[in-house]
Amino acid sequence: MALPFTEEAFFEVMRAYNEGVRPAQYALTAVALACVALVTVRSPFASRLICGGLALLWTWAALAYHFSYFREINPAAPWFAGLFLAGAFFIAWEGLAHGRLSFDRESPRHSMGALLVLYALVGYPVLGALLGHRYPESPTFGMPCPTAIFTLAMLLFLRRPFARWVLAAPLAWAAIGSQAAVLFGVYEDLGLLVAAAATLLPSPARPLRESGPA
Repeated sequence: MALPFTEEAFFEVMRAYNEGVRPAQYALTAVALACVALVTVRSPFASRLICGGLALLWTWAALAYHFSYFREINPAAPWFAGLFLAGAFFIAWEGLAHGRLSFDRESPRHSMGALLVLYALVGYPVLGALLGHRYPESPTFGMPCPTAIFTLAMLLFLRRPFARWVLAAPLAWAAIGSQAAVLFGVYEDLGLLVAAAATLLPSPARPLRESGPA
């Protein structure tokens, strides 16, 4: 598929973004770590805070990356910003405003969620460095792809049932963003497809607890 920008321009936007927003990357990572810690707290308030954190990350990616930087080389960037704002709205509406999203560290897919969280925060930048992507011309947390991987990972901790529309924007970006893996050699973005597949797989049934003696 022909793109309206070159590989050089793509990585130049990353450089401009990383240098322009530094040290916000550290604050965004701190937000993510706080969300992970809150999964261990069983309370509706903790789940609301997680949703607030995820909504903040998606709003940041929409405005700070897509609208402020990526649109300089891609006319579709405002549409991508709209997708990320929609994703932020869905999560905030269901989880922050109405408390209908509940995170549980013992959800049936918590192990996959934990592995993908670790990948989004640690494995993604490490793999990128091994592939030769050096800061500042490399994706950092808070940019769309690692943010979407992290979000899909966190959504694996949700108790069911929940409104499936909160998955729409992350899954849509998994399809869009993973193209960079093939077109520009950003193979760490293939984690988007793994996270999307994990999200779409049916949840394993919880094992029945053995009843005690009568």
